[in-house]
Amino acid sequence: MTALKWVGGIFGAYVAFVVLFETVLLGALQPDFAGYPMILLTSTDDAGEAQTRKLAVFKTDEKIYLSAHHWPRGWYQRALSYPDVVAELDGIEAHYIAVQVQGEEFERVSRRHPLPLPIMFLMGFPPERDILRLDRRPVL
Repeated sequence: MTALKWVGGIFGAYVAFVVLFETVLLGALQPDFAGYPMILLTSTDDAGEAQTRKLAVFKTDEKIYLSAHHWPRGWYQRALSYPDVVAELDGIEAHYIAVQVQGEEFERVSRRHPLPLPIMFLMGFPPERDILRLDRRPVL
């Protein structure tokens, strides 16, 4: 019985750490922690209000990608629902269309930018990874 208590306590502490990491620490540490350039992504919610989120960004074949691989994914769902987004990268703001990446492109980008096991551990092994590509919106 004592072993089960220890395992339960360790598991409970791990779950508490993941919740703390995903909700509080990530926002505070992400600029220094991720090791990737950061982007400010502004998307619209159902009420028409702008929501901005700081995210790690990566490039493959000169295209801009964002990876949704945490438990909280509100920014990802907003970008799918309202793909007209504004992104600020390296101090330059531009308008983009957020495109869900699937199929061969998803496999290729995932292979080039795998999620390391320590990062997956910190995030509590979220169930799936989704990727968005930001395509520059043509100037009208």
